[in-house]
Amino acid sequence: MSKLFSPLSIKNITLKNRIAVSPMCQYSAIEGFTNDWHLVHLGSRAAGGAGLVIMEATAVEPEGRITPGDTGIWNDDFVPGLKKITDFIHLHGSVAATQLAHAGRKASCAVPHEGGKQLDLRQGGWQTVAPSAIPFRDDDRLPVLLSIDSIKKIISSFKSAAERARIAGFKVVEIHSAHGYLLQEFLSPISNHRTDEYGGSFENRTRLLRQVIDAVKTVWPAENPLFVRISSTDWTDGGWTIEDSVKLAFILKEMGVDLIDCSSGGNVFDATIPFSPGYQVPFAEAIRKTGIMTGTVGLITSAAQAESILREEKADLILLGREMLRNPYFPLKAAKEMGVDVTWPVQYIRSK
Repeated sequence: MSKLFSPLSIKNITLKNRIAVSPMCQYSAIEGFTNDWHLVHLGSRAAGGAGLVIMEATAVEPEGRITPGDTGIWNDDFVPGLKKITDFIHLHGSVAATQLAHAGRKASCAVPHEGGKQLDLRQGGWQTVAPSAIPFRDDDRLPVLLSIDSIKKIISSFKSAAERARIAGFKVVEIHSAHGYLLQEFLSPISNHRTDEYGGSFENRTRLLRQVIDAVKTVWPAENPLFVRISSTDWTDGGWTIEDSVKLAFILKEMGVDLIDCSSGGNVFDATIPFSPGYQVPFAEAIRKTGIMTGTVGLITSAAQAESILREEKADLILLGREMLRNPYFPLKAAKEMGVDVTWPVQYIRSK
């Protein structure tokens, strides 16, 4: 039997296959609100047969948006629109997840198709925050160093966002601690030069992530899965390393995190990353050896490639990004290639 199309049980959910839609920003929200684009985008991936559909990085505070087009979950008004999306995803046999995020020093940027540069305060931008007053790009304005009180407020924002995610019908929450956004900024010694309890040692630099997880767990049902996405390495000397990630994985497993979504990079603007098919799979493999489930990402484009990763026990879940943008029905096509009979939407059966 195909490993890619075998079910995966995590706590109270069972994914019908090991294919997940990676969280991918659509930059199409208005003041944080989802709209028909998000419903169609995410809904078509559910109709296309993915076992798990993870919504894009969703900001826990307005200042935590990467761009003005990011989705938000910082107040209750967002819940009805999100519930409409989760209901549709579940109707088609997929599981709905969301990624809770704060962009930190990488916030306040134009959407990519408008250049992606940091927005001037006079152009609708806003002041960014970070563990230390170090900009991501040399020409970015300095982020404000977060005070202890401000850190506590952000922890509370993650907690409130997780509660709203539950009410909105999401079955999985992923905490975004990757790609150079706020939580990873605290992890990496490149972006965190603090000398208080949130900086310096490994224990101190991981403190905020651990506190966010603890806060989320007070409102997120114990029977529902909790994921964390990390950048397994900064790809830069003196930065966060895969050895750090393995050490962190042991801690997260003890804390009750169910799966680590293993990505990399994003915290160093000019890092040299050796892009190639499956280039991030070794990170998921190394972290999986700690005993925690892992998801892998990065230039995975075929069913055979995904099947091989799973059969070789390098990861438990395959997260597809660009390939799912190119083909929302990748799972249906992959099943046919592998000789697996899967359920199609009744509206599409005549093309099966």
